[in-house]
Amino acid sequence: MTDYAIGDIQGCYDRMRDVLAQVEFSPSRDRLWVAGDLINRGPSSLETLRYLESLGSSAVVVLGNHDLHLLAVALGGHPPKRKDTLADILDAPDHDRLVAWLRQQNLSVHDPDRNLIMVHAGVPHIWSVDQTMAYAREVESVIRGNDAGYYFTHMYGNKPACWHEDLEGIDRWRAITNYFTRMRFISADGTLELATKESAEHAPKGYAPWFTYARADNVRVVFGHWAALEGQTGSDQFIGLDTGCVWGGVLTMMNLDTGEKIHCEC
Repeated sequence: MTDYAIGDIQGCYDRMRDVLAQVEFSPSRDRLWVAGDLINRGPSSLETLRYLESLGSSAVVVLGNHDLHLLAVALGGHPPKRKDTLADILDAPDHDRLVAWLRQQNLSVHDPDRNLIMVHAGVPHIWSVDQTMAYAREVESVIRGNDAGYYFTHMYGNKPACWHEDLEGIDRWRAITNYFTRMRFISADGTLELATKESAEHAPKGYAPWFTYARADNVRVVFGHWAALEGQTGSDQFIGLDTGCVWGGVLTMMNLDTGEKIHCEC
């Protein structure tokens, strides 16, 4: 069995199938780890979601901000945004099943044998591996439970910008969500700056890319989200897989054991 991790697909179904074909991917013997943003902005969100759902246990998925946005539209009463390409999912006859499947996916996946965590945006230096997984489980239980509608109604927002263990309720859930799915720049004390989306060289004063802070452990982090990085973090410990497929870049997939990267022009 070979495990491959793939960056932000964002509804680029044909490009996903192209890169899988390069390694002759077979769900009977391989697994596909997806670093969030399965859907939205690309042309084939419905086909992408159906395919990944069909993989069953051969897909290891974490939720990205675009995936949560679909759930916020479906469950939290938010209107679609002008640039969304979610109508095919929202109008599909299997819409309820696909939404239910998406709600069961994780915010963070830990593989202790590989000393590896996969998330969508990143892992802040202020959290240990155990804390990271505990906070992920906390919000996952909300997304899957009876408070999901309330959570998605109030999910959006940049506050609180800094983590405190004594945060409660929606403020706590929103903060955890923002670290996992929206983080790019962060300060030494863990305060998020969520407005800047440019490359790592454009850090606002007092902030730096989250992956430039030293961690107390040596866990490797596989992530997506930050297309402007073009996959470059300057460190083998932090592996960026969003290389801007939906923006005309490339789709990147990586063999989790050998580190080999497979690309498909978009």
